[in-house]
Amino acid sequence: MKALFLSFFLAIGMVSAKAQEANNVDKITASYISLKDALVGSNATLAKSRSKELLAALSTPVKGLKPAQQKLMTTYLAKLQYDSRHISETTVIDHQREHFASLSKNMYALVSGLKMNSTTLYQQYCPMKKASWLSDAEDVRNPYYGDDMLECGKVTATLKGVK
Repeated sequence: MKALFLSFFLAIGMVSAKAQEANNVDKITASYISLKDALVGSNATLAKSRSKELLAALSTPVKGLKPAQQKLMTTYLAKLQYDSRHISETTVIDHQREHFASLSKNMYALVSGLKMNSTTLYQQYCPMKKASWLSDAEDVRNPYYGDDMLECGKVTATLKGVK
């Protein structure tokens, strides 16, 4: 009977740990999406704030990664923090969007490699900017041009959410 209870609590602990890992990745992607939405709205002040939230999420370690996932995280973490920091230090929207292009390229590489996102994400591409971004919706809302070219772009990849 004790063995049964011990097994039960170990199983609950493992499920909880796995959920925590996914939540860390989901927190990063949710912060990124919030930043993207601020840029879609051409709100530089909000983008600055959302970028600080993303930087904080990137500073929280993702635990329980397999060696290949840890290597991937190590490869992209400093790059993501660099662009997030630059966006958080200015309210010049063109400068924010410039760093967002680099941020988005690295976010796609990280998220597609980790395969830990719990929601489906869409990589979208703007041919005018020649840059991509991630979205949680299939409908295109362009963060590089905002209202000027809100629907300019197309979906180029889908990252299915894992359960």
